[in-house]
Amino acid sequence: MRYKLLQEGDIQVCVIRHPRTFLSKILTSKFLRRWEPHHLTLADNSVASATPTGYMENSISYSAIEDVQLLSWENAPKYCLQLTIPGGTVLLQAANSYLRDQWFHSLQWKKKIYKYKKVLSNPSRWEVVLKEIRTLVDMALTSPLQDDSIHQAPLEIVSKLLSENNNLTTQDHESIIVAIAPLLENNHPPPDLCEFFCKHCRERPRSMVVIEVFTPVVQRILKHNMDFGKCPRLRLFTQEYILSLNELNAGMEVVKKFIHSMHGPTGQCPHPRVLPNLVAVCLAAIYSCYEEFINSRDNSPSLKEIRNGCQQQCDRKPNLPLRLLHTSPDLVSQEATLTESRLKPVIVTSNEIHVEVERNNTANQKMTAGVGNDSEPNLIDCLMVSPTCSTISIELSAQADRILGCYVEILKMLSDYDDWRPALASLLQPIPFPKEALAHEKFTKELKYVIQRFAEDPRQEVHSCLLSVRAGKDGWFQLYSPGGVACDDDGELFASMVHILMGSCYKTKKFLLSLAENKLGPCMLLALRGNQTMVEILCLMLEYNIIDNNDTQLQIISTLESTDVGKRMYEQLCERQRELKELQRKGGPTRLTLPSKSTDADLARLLSSGSFGNLENLSLAFTNVTSACAEHLIKLPSLKQLNLWSTQFGDAGLRLLSEHLTMLQVLNLCETPVTDAGLLALSSMKSLCSLNMNSTKLSADTYEDLK
Repeated sequence: MRYKLLQEGDIQVCVIRHPRTFLSKILTSKFLRRWEPHHLTLADNSVASATPTGYMENSISYSAIEDVQLLSWENAPKYCLQLTIPGGTVLLQAANSYLRDQWFHSLQWKKKIYKYKKVLSNPSRWEVVLKEIRTLVDMALTSPLQDDSIHQAPLEIVSKLLSENNNLTTQDHESIIVAIAPLLENNHPPPDLCEFFCKHCRERPRSMVVIEVFTPVVQRILKHNMDFGKCPRLRLFTQEYILSLNELNAGMEVVKKFIHSMHGPTGQCPHPRVLPNLVAVCLAAIYSCYEEFINSRDNSPSLKEIRNGCQQQCDRKPNLPLRLLHTSPDLVSQEATLTESRLKPVIVTSNEIHVEVERNNTANQKMTAGVGNDSEPNLIDCLMVSPTCSTISIELSAQADRILGCYVEILKMLSDYDDWRPALASLLQPIPFPKEALAHEKFTKELKYVIQRFAEDPRQEVHSCLLSVRAGKDGWFQLYSPGGVACDDDGELFASMVHILMGSCYKTKKFLLSLAENKLGPCMLLALRGNQTMVEILCLMLEYNIIDNNDTQLQIISTLESTDVGKRMYEQLCERQRELKELQRKGGPTRLTLPSKSTDADLARLLSSGSFGNLENLSLAFTNVTSACAEHLIKLPSLKQLNLWSTQFGDAGLRLLSEHLTMLQVLNLCETPVTDAGLLALSSMKSLCSLNMNSTKLSADTYEDLK
């Protein structure tokens, strides 16, 4: 039978204190019934109570209890415990046998725990200490009590023992770890014990203890930990464990097998906490590679200081470290004086990182001229690789370089799992890396594999994370685009990202307008080199009238006509424009209903048959049209009412409608596969008066947003 551990204030009992010589005289039912129940308070180190007659005014420590016995006598079913203490005896009466047994086991446990605390606080011979630890572990494993502290208390005792004795040999370390291993199977190690485990991983990474004992502990941490912020040493221990695996002969192959074991053999990982915990460990480890530079006062210029040539001295306090490591005495950073002449280059060195910032007055004037306020500048503007901008060269130490290589490789492994990729993309979308890492060429080059995996994934929830998390912020799309800080391939990755985004529901005016404002030059350059995606982008810019400037339009046309693929697509564009003018010519019906079971091709054939410039009401209800027909619907300038009841019209089509059909007033989406992602786009349609969303996947939150 399992019992719950006794906690403070849990006991409602009758308490009697008396000399031992009178024990036989008062064990009668008449005497016990004379007492009303009172509280027996169990503090961390004492048993305390008070009766109406004044007994038990002072607490009794658990260590003072000499013996605990169960009492019973004939013809009087009283459930009592007898506590033997110096100078007397205390009787506890419970309401039933189960409650009495719970008290009995709890008091015995408390008594033994304080005994082991005393024995292990002053160790003499380590062979005796090891024997006591094994006995303590066995007691915890065989205890009938059911409580987290039953296993945590022995771990904390051992943790304190190890922290207070630094002269142990390696063999002693391993013996103690093996002795407490059974307790770690279902419990997280306490913080001090994590520190001890980290030390062992750093000093003996090839020890069999790391593989045999630490592996299940780390697996449990990754599967069940909910918040590394509450115990960052768990994260640090996991980080050091993975680094110790990387030190084995097989190196990253061992790490890869460990990651695979955490994912599981099936296509879907059964543990939802594994990926976020692994990403948290990777981010902390990568941060630690640049921590020496980040935490030194003047070695880490802000984004604004980088943009202004680092000429303004930083008087802010250093950032707090994100990992709990004791800095070695020899890791002393050497601060550079930033008050020297502006014409001189500033060089900042430390044993971890070498940073060189080159600048001149002309570059500084150009950079500061565009800054009209004191707000934090755009990240890409700060780190733009340009001859007139500051250049930052970062060199890591050998140890930091190994850590960086290991954990970037783990991010690559995580991106290879299809079921993990959406969550990984979402976690990395805000770009949770320090700016020093983004300015480090080796880091961005290695991370490029992860971004490519996002760009190649056909799922919208994955490749949409390439864009910024919100307006005004930069995303991976900006970082790896031509002119971005991470671009090193003349725009190849940029073209693939644009291709996948344009192939999904991002083929909209808003996305094209963003490209025209910020990336028109790179788009034209890649189009000149025959990139089909960029040729299509330029054609769409002309078709949707994204470009207002006539000279820019002529330049785009010249760019298209300079290649065979561009010339062919431009001719097709001109043909579509002629058909569009014919379609939008005034005339034709004001109301139109397509027959049931009509398809996208049928709609296109019908709209190409004449003029529909007057069409205001179009019903496609119960047809087989899809989001592809939106390409034709947006060409109807007078459309005010659209019925899509029971069609396969989805989110991609809604986005096109929301940006082009500004006069639409009535929209019926009943029984369509649209979701919250598409319905939110309708919030920009100011003329919409009536919207039917019955039998759709509309959520309550989206409904409130639309209202």
